[in-house]
Amino acid sequence: MINKIRTQLVQNAATILRSPVQMLPMSLQKRALLEGMNKVFSEALEDGDFEFLQGKWLKVAVKDMDLAWFISFCDEKLVVASEPQKEDVSFSGNLNDLVLIAGRKEDPDTLFFQRRLQIEGDTELGLEVKNLMDSVDLDLLPKPLQILMNQLAEFVHKGVQSPKPINEVANAYSN
Repeated sequence: MINKIRTQLVQNAATILRSPVQMLPMSLQKRALLEGMNKVFSEALEDGDFEFLQGKWLKVAVKDMDLAWFISFCDEKLVVASEPQKEDVSFSGNLNDLVLIAGRKEDPDTLFFQRRLQIEGDTELGLEVKNLMDSVDLDLLPKPLQILMNQLAEFVHKGVQSPKPINEVANAYSN
């Protein structure tokens, strides 16, 4: 019963969250996104690893929530545009897939080849963004953020796994 509820929540998460998130003012979305990225990428920012994004725009889109943010690097800090920009590279996927990538439950390359993660535009820039995301050491994040990310990714991971039909389970036990 709990697994069925989890599966339903995961399958409908984007629909449930779409309206409340879209009603948040862009300034609040922008602030939350910047604070989160500054925490997640603090070491990379200190090391100057975002210089490749200087003067370029990355679009990150959550397709099933109809959300998109435009991210760049300027004056040694990350910026999020309030209005759409002409992106140099675009990463887009559904909410659950992006959560699985963030929580290291799915590999971006696997999702890309399954056409569940789309990367369009400047291929070299896209590869640099992907490699930077892969290099983030989640253990450096504040412990509460680590726990939240791990639990959310695990919840989604279990929720997207298709449960075996009851007759398969019964057959497994009878053999």
